[in-house]
Amino acid sequence: MILRPPRPDDEAALRRMHAEMAAEHFDVLLAEGTWDEILAEIAREAAGTDLPRGRVRADFLVAEVDGEVVGRVSIRHSLTPFLHDIGGHVGYGVAPEHRRRGYATEMLRLSVERLAGLGVEEVLVTCDDDNLGSAKVIEACGGVLEDVRPVPYGVPKRRYWIAAR
Repeated sequence: MILRPPRPDDEAALRRMHAEMAAEHFDVLLAEGTWDEILAEIAREAAGTDLPRGRVRADFLVAEVDGEVVGRVSIRHSLTPFLHDIGGHVGYGVAPEHRRRGYATEMLRLSVERLAGLGVEEVLVTCDDDNLGSAKVIEACGGVLEDVRPVPYGVPKRRYWIAAR
């Protein structure tokens, strides 16, 4: 598996994944507009330039296995109060047809490595309290549950910390 920035030829795969996972309330693209506008926004966030209020420098990367996009990860370089309480450093999703193959675990492991390289010592990863699959992924990557917090909407969030090495 490799994690890489999206390319112009990824549009169809990522838009299809976005549509599939919208039913699960998971926003794959994290942006709207033409593909060129989305790629430009991803590049701005990766560079940390012209960030909208409330956003932090972040890497939006696709997970590719044998030339196929299987998921996406968003790696936030720092935490805002919202990210500290609810969002965490890493958000990831695997397309439904690629689940239960260990891809989410590898995506999170690679994301923690990347954050360690940026100097982050403790990585916060959250998931919905009822998302047992994601909880197992986080725990497999060394996640230690700190607490479960209510949110103003939806399901409470499990908050895990992973020591970055």
